[in-house]
Amino acid sequence: MFDGYDSCSEDTSSSSSSDESEEEVSPLPSSLPIIKNNGQVYTYPDGKSGMATCEMCGMVGVRDAFYSKTKRFCSVSCSRSYSSNSKKASILARLQVAGKPPTKKAKVLQKQPLVAKLAAYAQYQATLQNQAKTKAAVPVEGFSWGNYINSNSFTAAPVTCFKHAPMGTCWGDIAEGVRVEVPNTDCSLPTKVFWIAGIVKLAGYNALLRYEGFENDSSLDFWCNICGSDIHPVGWCATSGKPLVPPRTIQHKYTNWKAFLVKRLTGAKTLPPDFSQKVSESMQYPFKTSMRVEVVDKTHLCRTRVAVVESVIGGRLRLVYEESEDKTDDFWCHMYSPLIHHIGWSRSIGHRFKRSDITKKQDGHFDAPPHLFMKVKEVDAAGEWFKEGMKLEAIDPLNLSAICVATIRKVLADGYLMIGIDGSEAADGSDWFCYHATSPSIFPVGFCEINMIELTPPRGYAKLPFKWFDYLRETDSIAAPVKLFNKEVPNHGFHVGMKLEAVDLMEPRLVCVATVTRIIHRLLRIHFDGWEEEYDQWVDCESPDLYPVGWCQLTGYQLQPPAPQSSRDSQSSSSKQKKKAKSQQYKGHKKMTSLQLKEELLDGEEYNFLQGASDQESNGSASYYIKQEP
Repeated sequence: MFDGYDSCSEDTSSSSSSDESEEEVSPLPSSLPIIKNNGQVYTYPDGKSGMATCEMCGMVGVRDAFYSKTKRFCSVSCSRSYSSNSKKASILARLQVAGKPPTKKAKVLQKQPLVAKLAAYAQYQATLQNQAKTKAAVPVEGFSWGNYINSNSFTAAPVTCFKHAPMGTCWGDIAEGVRVEVPNTDCSLPTKVFWIAGIVKLAGYNALLRYEGFENDSSLDFWCNICGSDIHPVGWCATSGKPLVPPRTIQHKYTNWKAFLVKRLTGAKTLPPDFSQKVSESMQYPFKTSMRVEVVDKTHLCRTRVAVVESVIGGRLRLVYEESEDKTDDFWCHMYSPLIHHIGWSRSIGHRFKRSDITKKQDGHFDAPPHLFMKVKEVDAAGEWFKEGMKLEAIDPLNLSAICVATIRKVLADGYLMIGIDGSEAADGSDWFCYHATSPSIFPVGFCEINMIELTPPRGYAKLPFKWFDYLRETDSIAAPVKLFNKEVPNHGFHVGMKLEAVDLMEPRLVCVATVTRIIHRLLRIHFDGWEEEYDQWVDCESPDLYPVGWCQLTGYQLQPPAPQSSRDSQSSSSKQKKKAKSQQYKGHKKMTSLQLKEELLDGEEYNFLQGASDQESNGSASYYIKQEP
């Protein structure tokens, strides 16, 4: 397992086990990233990774946009011209490396396709300058989960809490003490070498690692994403022919490092051999671009519209409404969101649907297969069931920090319900919203009271404090039977104070740094770090809009860091106005006429609520709405 150790050391000058065949070069300053192509060394401009120099014309561009696997040329024409113009190419490359301006003759060789790359580089440099000047807005690159957790002694929710996330169901025994093989950055060798490190702390996908041999010395500890391509199980270097080299700082501590490793690693745990394969498989998503779906109409919650999958990032879908010609009218959600359905779903259950002006599918668009969508639990509506006019408590989709007094306005097929918020409904019902009967976002009458949650009364209701018994009597209505609600509480594993990455469901394209601040059985109160509590949101523990720390880094999604104090105050007033306007888009209407269904009030015994059930962290099924009589 440790045979790879002797293959490379600080005193050696080459290694036959490197990924690329590289000739020996003079060491460059460690602060300056380099590119090597056939022995020729090119520095990244300004030391910024991701840039490269064309060997033909000597121009700088974004490396990923360069031609060929080696990224030696900026375009096909430069690549083809290289063989016949090797002398000119060499001169230009040397001029660029030396920092001298190209001559007039050299400029003739600059190909037209470079214009776009130069523009991209100019924009890249301008962005860097703007970020340096703008102190109020914290760039994403400036936020580090590792520093944030270390400096505040935070705890992150484990990956196993997120079954919908990559590796959520196959995380295994990855914990503190697990050993891995990682690149050795404390090394002056020109080739990439590795060393063994142990997990000191785990935060979601991110792990704080310490090189083996440092004992209690944390000076070179570093954070990395455990699902990254440079993290391997112990033994990978031996089987892959990669060199194991001890860090330079501790190289003097032992003369026989192989014996040290054997002693230290005997009985230690490491990653499964197929870990990287499992990571790759768990990041394959069945939804593809150009698929057509039905999704909630964000301007009228009571209906759905046809939308097309424009992009897929980490299982999150950017959906563009089919009638949007410029593709700016979009909606973000996870592929397991209850807000998206297969084509024909609305008609099958009797849900309102906005017909598209497009008479036929556009070329390349096709309906997403029904089996790709999240299945809801089957319900038996044949016996006692929800009826129009029944009262309940529901999370307001336009103000997710509030649980409100609500009414069932329409019963659809397959267990779906149309619900309205009392006192805030539009006359035409355009702000009704659809929840399934098993949804964790609806609750029986009294849920907030027994769990010490503030219940939002109907707008304009003057008889405060709000009492359900009085309200039911005044409106001649009945409460939906408790037994019809979903009372299942999964073993979710969340605890108050845990950090995670969460979608701001009022602006669902944003994924933000967040904290769990309350737990009521399966209901989580999510706080967005750096923002006021009024922006908190109630979310189910199995919501596909919650992710482990490091999810954005793993999937390439942009993470919104906590709002800094300097910009929090200035942004808060404008943000409040926007959110207020958004939530009041449907809420400035008169209350609808009184309910037609009139039944006798429930017996008083059914209102003997169970007390002291607030902030439960217990797991497993529980009947926690009313007191159970023997």
